[in-house]
Amino acid sequence: LVNALAVSLVFVALWAVTAEWSWQESFGLLHRFEMGIIAHGILAVLLLDAWMYIWHRMNHEIPFFWRFHRVHHSDPSMDVTTASRFHIGEIVFSSLLRIPIIALLGIHLGELLLYETIAFGVVQLHHADIGLPGKLDLMLRTVIVSPLMHKVHHSRWQPETDSNYGSLFSFWDRLARSFRMRDEEGFKTLRIGLDEFDDPKYETVKNIFKLPFLDIRREASKKRDKDSDRNDKADSA
Repeated sequence: LVNALAVSLVFVALWAVTAEWSWQESFGLLHRFEMGIIAHGILAVLLLDAWMYIWHRMNHEIPFFWRFHRVHHSDPSMDVTTASRFHIGEIVFSSLLRIPIIALLGIHLGELLLYETIAFGVVQLHHADIGLPGKLDLMLRTVIVSPLMHKVHHSRWQPETDSNYGSLFSFWDRLARSFRMRDEEGFKTLRIGLDEFDDPKYETVKNIFKLPFLDIRREASKKRDKDSDRNDKADSA
């Protein structure tokens, strides 16, 4: 709710102003070429999704951004609610960076809305707690990010966490060599979430907002000290 309000009340207006300025001034990559509205729309969707791949990868590879993005990965049971589980800080960074992207690419507001509509449906699908037949999932992930493909991304094993960054189209991961899959047996042992956030206290709304600012190593050290003190008291008793 907080994220939706921030985007709808603040950033949509900024995106609209930027897109209108880009169109009026013929500024941006897509305005450099003569093309029809359909070709312009297709290229806009592709370029926006390429940017989302880059942004998602940045969230994993840059420690500052990962502090915020780990809120999304800390969910221990992935379902459609996980698709909306983002820290407000990540939403703000993403929304601000989208302003120069809209201008530089020459995206129309309608094209942004088209992309967001399509991506929303696909993102809900690949976060959903559903099991598609293996052949159907394979067919889907030749073009879009499928549920099994994205489940690998939410694995606790870091090489898998740092893979499959695509939001809408799956081919960016293949092109960038970040695509990874398991066989059918491998999915039986796949565990969702992040080890350092297994404590139920991290699932409260208050602590989800605080998550980017927590020093996890210090928290773990405090927990070990408390456990040690508890064990020492138990032994002395």
